[in-house]
Amino acid sequence: MCVDDVVAALDCGSNSTRLLVADAKGALRRSMHITRLSEGVDATATLLETAMQRTFDVLGEYRRSMDELHVSRGLLVATSAVRDARNGEEFLDRARQVVGVDAKILDGKEEATLSYQGATIGLAPDPRATLILDIGGGSSELAMMSDGALVSFSMQLGCVRVTERALGSAVVDEAHDQAARTMIDTELDRAFSLVPAFTQVIANVRLVGLAGTVATLAQLDAGMSTYQRELVHHRVLDRACVERWRETLASESPQERLGHPGMVVGREDVLTAGLYVLAAVMDRFGAADLLTSENDILDGIAQSLLA
Repeated sequence: MCVDDVVAALDCGSNSTRLLVADAKGALRRSMHITRLSEGVDATATLLETAMQRTFDVLGEYRRSMDELHVSRGLLVATSAVRDARNGEEFLDRARQVVGVDAKILDGKEEATLSYQGATIGLAPDPRATLILDIGGGSSELAMMSDGALVSFSMQLGCVRVTERALGSAVVDEAHDQAARTMIDTELDRAFSLVPAFTQVIANVRLVGLAGTVATLAQLDAGMSTYQRELVHHRVLDRACVERWRETLASESPQERLGHPGMVVGREDVLTAGLYVLAAVMDRFGAADLLTSENDILDGIAQSLLA
């Protein structure tokens, strides 16, 4: 590693497109735009041209930031939406041309590994098992260390996917509530069946939540109209907080949700579904609270590039 190295980590997620520029001393710039790349993917298994173009426009902006900060190398990763799409490789080729760095589609295990590495940077030791939950737009990753090895599971549950398939974006009625709960419980059953180590940490886990759903919940809890990383990062949210906000947002229209200080524009139609996933995971693991982390997959990528 060169001490003057400046690297860029880019994440084309299902709901947002993000950039982290960092050097050996830490982050130089973080940027996020809601691009909803996964629009319609769950139903058609195809990335829409309009959704791809929204993402390419943001990536072009990020390329200019990278030039300004003298980035020497970088990596762009794509996750659930691109994994699930028939034209995912086409998207990746075009994205690579826009940003001028290597690009790859992560499988669920790679995504969970990088998320775990990023989320655990700077965490204090804890006698409990540390379990990370990364709620994305199309998938949600669970990962923890067990007997010295990382075990993980990528659930086909994300705030966009659950919204489009089960919950809807309007005021939640009983039928949609039950459909979402069934969808989430089915995936959690599958996770516990395929990763027996998860059963060993029930009621003895430090749950660390990351990505947009958790960050927005932390902002709502703090009532902050303007994002302040220091108030969101490593904030403790208890189970009652999650339930309170899930019930509040479920009873409102997307437009009404925008009235809450801390609501991020572009998440008002999908955040409720993300909170359904979060509440179910906390219940299944017996977690009384959640530690938020603004360090995530981007930090894991940057760390690997600088190693």
